[in-house]
Amino acid sequence: MITAGPSREAIDPVRYISNYSSGKMGYALAEAAHSLGADTVLISGPTGLTPPPGVRFVSFESTAQLHQAAGAEFGSADCLIMAAAPADFCPSEVAAEKIKRGPDGLTIDLDPSPDILADLGTRKREGQLLVGFALETDRPLENARRKLKAKRLDLIVLNQVGETTGFDRDTNQVTIIAPGRKPETWPLQKKNEIAVRLLVKLAAML
Repeated sequence: MITAGPSREAIDPVRYISNYSSGKMGYALAEAAHSLGADTVLISGPTGLTPPPGVRFVSFESTAQLHQAAGAEFGSADCLIMAAAPADFCPSEVAAEKIKRGPDGLTIDLDPSPDILADLGTRKREGQLLVGFALETDRPLENARRKLKAKRLDLIVLNQVGETTGFDRDTNQVTIIAPGRKPETWPLQKKNEIAVRLLVKLAAML
C-alpha cells in the first residue's frame, strides 16, 4: 500500500492550499512494488502522472479523504509506504462562494489536519510494516528520529532538497533511518532506483 502526491485543502470553490509534491517518488515505488510481485494499491493525490499498469488505483483530494482511504486499506496491507505529502493544516472554514477581491487583506484561519501516520501507527498489527517520509529544513536527523518514534514507524526515509533532488525531480538522495540503528545514507540516484532498493529492503524485513 503506497500513498503519493499532495493534498489540496479548499479555501473556496476555486482556490486551495497545497504543496510542491509531484508524486514521482510514490509512483516509482508503486511501479517497483508491482514489478517485484506485490499486490499493490496506490492512493494518490492530484498529479500529472499516469498510474503504473497492474496497480490498483485510489484517488484523493484532501487530507481527510486520504485519511479515510488509507484507513480503509490499512487493515489488509502487509506494508504501508506513506510517500504522500498531506497538508499539516487546512482552512477552518471553506467559503461557499468565490471570495472576492477587496481593498483589505484576507486572513485565513487554519486548523491542524488529521495526523494519518500517527493514527495508523496506533492500529499497526504484529508483523505489519509502516514506512514514513520526512522532509526537513532544520535538524533533519533529529526531527526524523522524533517522527519515527512518535508515529511508531519501522523505517523513515529522510528526503533531501537541492538542485538535483526533491520536488518534481527524477533524482533524489535519501537517508534511511530505523529504530536503534545508524542512519544509512544512499547516494544520489534516480527515484525509480531508490524505489527498487527500498522495496527489496522491505521485502527482506517482511
